Amino acid sequence: MREALYERELSLTTLAPHLVKPLPFLFPLTKRWWERPYIAAGIFLYDRLGGAKSVPAQRHFTRAGALRLSPSLKRSSLIGGIRYYDTVVDDARHTMTVARTAAHYGAVVRCSTQVVALLREGDRVIGVGVRDSENGAVAEVRGHVVVNATGVWTDEIQALSKQRGRFQVRASKGVHVVVPRDRIVSDVAMILRTEKSVMFVIPWGSHWIIGTTDTDWNLDLAHPAATKADIDYILGTVNAVLATPLTHADIDGVYAGLRPLLAGESDDTSKLSREHAVAVPAAGLVAIAGGKYTTYRVMAADAIDAAVQFIPARVAPSITEKVSLLGADGYFALVNQAEHVGALQGLHPYRVRHLLDRYGSLISDVLAMAASDPSLLSPITEAPGYLKVEAAYAAAAEGALHLEDILARRMRISIEYPHRGVDCAREVAEVVAPVLGWTAADIDREVANYMARVEAEVLSQAQPDDVSADMLRASAPEARAEILEPVPLD
Repeated sequence: MREALYERELSLTTLAPHLVKPLPFLFPLTKRWWERPYIAAGIFLYDRLGGAKSVPAQRHFTRAGALRLSPSLKRSSLIGGIRYYDTVVDDARHTMTVARTAAHYGAVVRCSTQVVALLREGDRVIGVGVRDSENGAVAEVRGHVVVNATGVWTDEIQALSKQRGRFQVRASKGVHVVVPRDRIVSDVAMILRTEKSVMFVIPWGSHWIIGTTDTDWNLDLAHPAATKADIDYILGTVNAVLATPLTHADIDGVYAGLRPLLAGESDDTSKLSREHAVAVPAAGLVAIAGGKYTTYRVMAADAIDAAVQFIPARVAPSITEKVSLLGADGYFALVNQAEHVGALQGLHPYRVRHLLDRYGSLISDVLAMAASDPSLLSPITEAPGYLKVEAAYAAAAEGALHLEDILARRMRISIEYPHRGVDCAREVAEVVAPVLGWTAADIDREVANYMARVEAEVLSQAQPDDVSADMLRASAPEARAEILEPVPLD
């Protein structure tokens, strides 16, 4: 925990202040006498382990005080509350920025590329065979060492080495629902205790994100599907404390992801370790799995520390603790100049702040794309929270190659609007077509593929179980070529 808190503080103040933000949480208390000192002691320890920090300490509230913070809570659902601070991050944008920062310092980063083989000389791994998912081209990439950091695909890649792995990974499905901000009146995020874990209610722009679930997933790793049972569980948990219950009709978006947990003896994924492990299953091959998003930087350093034994040249110690992500430098100064930047570009200051919180000081690169076409600074008609230039920038600078990359990954239109991006799909496709060289036929195909994806996802979310949901989600056409199963090389 100390490590995670240190990394949280580092990201908040130094590495990625444009992407990682402080956020107050309310922990509603439901038990008299023992719960307040018990939870307070835990949060106090949490605060102390974090060392020097830039967020306020915990504060205690009576029932009336807690209800002033979160008026949407039932009076009967709590006897008081404790407010504490944590952080929130757009994980998709953060991951993209980590990759772009690596590229900035010389790394070769490829999108739409799949590992299909491990190359060997004798018992040693000397590289990988890769396949371009866009055109099917294959190539060999050789190196002193290969690091298997593939999350839920760890076991599949390990199998290519024909060596027994030192650990196994289990995929745990986590589902979230997204509802409009006005459905819950609260000045703070909330953390709700469940039978097995906790449920978070987190403000997200004009919405709330509510989740998550934690269940085993043994089906399509590329497209985990949410079910009606998942959604009902989330709504049931949060409705137990809300004065005005949420319904399925309130939901603007649903999304599911997979956690790569280190496999253990428990059948319950909520009881499996969230720690990471590093192993050397074969000469020239390092594997890392498990872990938390917060400690990604430490995980990377641990993996490379294990890899240096296979590199003949001297490798300097890690300095990533001191290397800010792209967009961090100058961010705070630009926040203070938001009104001035907006006046120069003809944008409202809140638009500038939106861009700063997504791109940081790279806002200048984003706005530069509109220099020759000012129309790009207008909002997307059916997704007015975003500007057209953001779609163009995703295609030009962030590796987006398909419409779903933009609507579901670089931006969150697919979960922030009830139409799931369908109503703006063609408009966005026409914006990025000049950047990606799309023809009219390409635009039609991308729009059709995206609409089919959304239809399959919506239908899957009405299914009662994982198997039926997976079958419906898998029925949608892929924007990229079919993902091939890796094949061991003799």
